[in-house]
Amino acid sequence: MDHWTESDIPNQSGRTVLVTGANSGLGLHTARVLAARGAAVLLACRSPERGKQALDTVAAGAATEPQLVELDLADLASVRRAAADVRERTGDSLDVLVNNAGVMAPPHEKTRDGFELQFGTNHLGHAALTWLLLPALRTRPGARVVTVSSLAARSGRIDTTDPHFERRRYNPVAGYGQSKLANQVFALELDRRLRAAGDDVVSVAAHPGYSDTGLASAMAQAQRNVVLRTVMNVGGRIGGLLVAQNTEQGAAPQLYAATAPDVSGGEYLGPLGPGQLRGRPGTVRPLPAAADPTTGSALWDLTAELTGVTPDPA
Repeated sequence: MDHWTESDIPNQSGRTVLVTGANSGLGLHTARVLAARGAAVLLACRSPERGKQALDTVAAGAATEPQLVELDLADLASVRRAAADVRERTGDSLDVLVNNAGVMAPPHEKTRDGFELQFGTNHLGHAALTWLLLPALRTRPGARVVTVSSLAARSGRIDTTDPHFERRRYNPVAGYGQSKLANQVFALELDRRLRAAGDDVVSVAAHPGYSDTGLASAMAQAQRNVVLRTVMNVGGRIGGLLVAQNTEQGAAPQLYAATAPDVSGGEYLGPLGPGQLRGRPGTVRPLPAAADPTTGSALWDLTAELTGVTPDPA
């Protein structure tokens, strides 16, 4: 859709949406916009305190009362509890899942289940949550799963033999790139399998370009480093492009992915400006790894093995 803006979002009354990482940044803005358009929004947050603050913010402009869901993506037991909670609260009826939450470029840490923190949180936690919520998504016609990737996926490499950097030397930016590439690969593999199963749930990926998402300074510097490499690679105009988009602009691709009537399964949505750093949202080309069914199948099987969640469709 040419020149799409938030004002083009259709009325969301009667729809139920779950947004992970909804306590700040892109997730909070996404939750606010969808709630203001009439959706019943569930804010999935790790911190109850920050989640309550976000809930109050969203509720102030909401047409339907939002709800808070406690979710720690770095703990698979928490993921299972959250999925069960959502299914019970919604009566197994979910229209949109926005896999937005993430961590970026921390020191080498592990999740509660022993996974490298970024791969475990950004990819494995979201994949498990998606699989566990598929029964609720299937009850709603045209339900969507939006998984948020990043420009950093361009420099990512998924090592299925060492995803947790147990043999490789850990590099936080490389770890982030791997996790965000995994997000994109998973989103497209999920859509391939949904189509093969004759399912009408739509799975897409989106990325915010270079955006000010309120990240901590170390994370922001890591993001800037990735973006600088991206600009150099595309030979872009460095000056103006290194000014980050604001949160509203950064959230536009995932809002487009969640609501625009012309979105199709397997698409990748992002800014349409030079290098996909900024600009109005639209369909962009997925990375070769994401478009490769062999890579998708390998990640799918690894994810099922590590999470212990039985994927459906298998």
